[in-house]
Amino acid sequence: MADEDEAKPVRALAVSGRSLVPADPYRRYLAEARKYPLLTREEELELVRRYRETRDRDALFRLVTSNLLLVVRVARSFRHAARNLLDLIQEGNLGLLQAIERFDPEVGVRLPTYAGWWIRAYILKYLLDNARLVRVGTTNARRKLLHNLRQEKQKLELQGFEVGPKLLAERFGATEEDVRDVEQALRSRDVSLDAPLGDDGERTQGDVIPSEAPSVEAEVARRELQERAESAIASFRGGLGERELAILDERILSDEPKTLQALGDRFGTTREAVRQAEARLMTRLKAHLREVLGDLAQVRIGPA
Repeated sequence: MADEDEAKPVRALAVSGRSLVPADPYRRYLAEARKYPLLTREEELELVRRYRETRDRDALFRLVTSNLLLVVRVARSFRHAARNLLDLIQEGNLGLLQAIERFDPEVGVRLPTYAGWWIRAYILKYLLDNARLVRVGTTNARRKLLHNLRQEKQKLELQGFEVGPKLLAERFGATEEDVRDVEQALRSRDVSLDAPLGDDGERTQGDVIPSEAPSVEAEVARRELQERAESAIASFRGGLGERELAILDERILSDEPKTLQALGDRFGTTREAVRQAEARLMTRLKAHLREVLGDLAQVRIGPA
């Protein structure tokens, strides 16, 4: 009888739809993702073409939802590198969206095969940006160093080379500064700014780090200049054609500019023609900035 009385609260919770076990967000997400069916090759091609031609939101929805489990599988392969698997899945979903935007259905490759690369790339970038408080994988060259520096160093040492920053920089196509910074990051560990200094505990690491923050006046001036420059560039964009916009966005203003050859192939012209178009556009942009900003326009623009 006592057992029957003790079971009553459990049955009451079950009837009310509540659970004694806390809900697992990952399992709930997985259950939801499993509701969406996979696409056949024909369905996939039809949806991709429809989305590319009409930007149909329903087509995009089906392309995304049919690949949610792919993102989960890729994210799980990195699960030991992050505390929250759902964070990796979220970044992987961003990679999936990027893959759908860039996917060419006429190449002959299935979307999941192509998307897997983008999903891994986004997850990996997230891990590199967040694994440490101080970011070291901020460029393609540094990300490559983070992945392969130790292995390449060991391989060269086994071959009898004296391995220094110069040799490693040549092997990776990076600068010696990149090599030294990444080596230091791999040897070091994050230290809390609240960690005490000395035995008295009155001072912390943060107390002895000089502030590099700009003054309030400098910050206000910087923001004003940035807003004016962005407004000037926006007005300049208004009179540009498709090719000029591509050169502006993907060469002149890009942190990682596309090659002249890549843009030439896209628009069916030569590398030299793109270079000349870029030079003309740069001249026009500088003149426009000088006209709008005056002396404030003495800033460096263009790809490195």
